[in-house]
Amino acid sequence: MASYHLSVKTIKRSAGRSATAAAAYRVGERIECQREGRIHDYTRKQGIEETFILAPKDAPDWAQDRSRLWNEVEASETRRNSVTAREWELALPSEISAEDRSQITRDFAQELVSRYGVAVDVAIHAPHREGDQRNHHAHVLTSTRKLEASGFTAKTRVLDSAKTGGVEIEQMRGLWAELQNRALERVGEVERVDHRSLEAQRETALDRGDKLSAEELDRDPELKLGPAANSMERRAKAMAERQGREYVPVTERGAVVHAARQARAAFREMRERLDIARETYGIEREAGQGRVSAGLAALRAATSKERDGRTSDDIRERLSQVVGRSRDQDDTPKPEGRNYARERLKEIMEKDAGRDGQAAVHKLDGHSEYDLGEDTGRDGRKPSVNERLKDVLNKPRERLEIEDKRDQEKDQEVEKDRDIDRDPGLSH
Repeated sequence: MASYHLSVKTIKRSAGRSATAAAAYRVGERIECQREGRIHDYTRKQGIEETFILAPKDAPDWAQDRSRLWNEVEASETRRNSVTAREWELALPSEISAEDRSQITRDFAQELVSRYGVAVDVAIHAPHREGDQRNHHAHVLTSTRKLEASGFTAKTRVLDSAKTGGVEIEQMRGLWAELQNRALERVGEVERVDHRSLEAQRETALDRGDKLSAEELDRDPELKLGPAANSMERRAKAMAERQGREYVPVTERGAVVHAARQARAAFREMRERLDIARETYGIEREAGQGRVSAGLAALRAATSKERDGRTSDDIRERLSQVVGRSRDQDDTPKPEGRNYARERLKEIMEKDAGRDGQAAVHKLDGHSEYDLGEDTGRDGRKPSVNERLKDVLNKPRERLEIEDKRDQEKDQEVEKDRDIDRDPGLSH
């Protein structure tokens, strides 16, 4: 799933850093720093897919020479604690092509040039060979002064000010989300990224009535691993893969992050299954199927198939683990846990179909339509959903058609009874 990340950092002399060293490392080149008298050689660095420099239209020609560019940046700063450069770190969607990743990064860098008049040096990196292979990212290094025909001039104080800096960065975060979403839409991906906080996203979901998405967003932000823990977890993942076993986190932070990611993945899969169930139920009802038949078709589609019709036993097994039971267990929710998938299906049916939906849910629970509002003992209950589903799957097609026809005839009789009882003198 596409995820959003944009962070902004500063290169400070007070921290012992230089713009020449930062640029050399990110692009994998050799740059001699004239101010320090040191050579920064990172030509052996691997995983760099593309590098390029963007500058304002009236910038001098030497702006395209990386070594000259960053030495000029260092020369323009005279204070011992100067901020010499600013880095924008961007996560790139793995769902799009390398060309598309390059284009949206270039578009973002060009906006930085146009908006602030700075020089921009871009390096696009491939995922680390021992890490997550979806981790495409870019390092966008910018000067902190405007680059004009005469060279570097005034500082870009709009990004440094406490009043305007946060607003500017938030607008650039929004732009980066928009560029990614456009690229995802072009390749037919349904997932989208969102640059806003989890709380803001949750409020939006509640405003549009999407309680399920709001529940998914009701969580803490993901814990940052840090360089040391991240390196240890990468090695543990690589070792587990080589040994053909399941990856187990080796650090406390890694365990927290891994558990949170697993929970989100399981929640997304459950939501997808519930969406499939709702769509299938509506289609079956529109096609004239009875409530029970439509409900069973919805359950079968949600637990057995993906949207393209391919079977997915692995997803079904994971969904079963989420709701606290395996496929061969009874469908009755256990006292110590809640069957979330079942509860969501009930909510969907009740919301979409009113009392008819409640009747359908009652039938899914193993009771007849005429038992609504009455307690039914365990000994006298109807077969569970799993039992009924297995029975349907094992029945020949002719028998299913006969039963569906009977359901439709019963529905028609109920509607006739309602018409007879209705007072023709009242408006409805």
